[in-house]
Amino acid sequence: MQFADALRARKSVRAFRADPVPREVVEAILEDAARSPSGTNIQPWKVHVVMGPARDRLVAEVLAHRETRPDDSVAEFPNRGKRKEPYTTRMRTLGKAMYGLIGIPKGDEAAGWEQWGRNYKFFDAPVGLIVTIDKDLGSMSYIDLGIFLQSLMLSATSRGLSTCAQGAWNQFWSATRRVLEVPDDEYIVCGVSLGYEDETAPVNALVSEREPVSAFTTWHEE
Repeated sequence: MQFADALRARKSVRAFRADPVPREVVEAILEDAARSPSGTNIQPWKVHVVMGPARDRLVAEVLAHRETRPDDSVAEFPNRGKRKEPYTTRMRTLGKAMYGLIGIPKGDEAAGWEQWGRNYKFFDAPVGLIVTIDKDLGSMSYIDLGIFLQSLMLSATSRGLSTCAQGAWNQFWSATRRVLEVPDDEYIVCGVSLGYEDETAPVNALVSEREPVSAFTTWHEE
């Protein structure tokens, strides 16, 4: 697969088949992602891979925590700030399209809560990645982390696998920290679901819109 093909083929998949992914394939994807650039080559990314019983244990613990302490959803990760236009509209457009495909009507809080919970099942993907970073690193290291995640997802796509990067894992983080024994001096930034797309799932028909180059580019030529 050519780079441009992988870039355009990658999308967030929210329903996976149960087919296992060999550990050596996951390792190869992480080796590819490790080639990502980082400021002064500090390579700030850290990854916890969960598969098999370890994955199932994490899923069970986090879902139980979520049900018994539903208000404990405050993110540990630094505040993302307030969203404004045009970002709010983009977010709502995506949400409306996704829930429409799933068949959850606006205002159905119970169904929405259940669908949100699928994040903590890695959308049934057989492999879950929990990405962390040292708390004392500066904002530029988070840019490095984003580059690493993009490399990881493109590598997976080139190998016929699908992914979904999930900020939801930054919520109910205390259960994840406990189960995976994540050190207190690291933030749990996000999760990534990794596996084979369930092409029969309606939600996977969703392909988010992209703004044209003219919408985000200012040219300086003279």
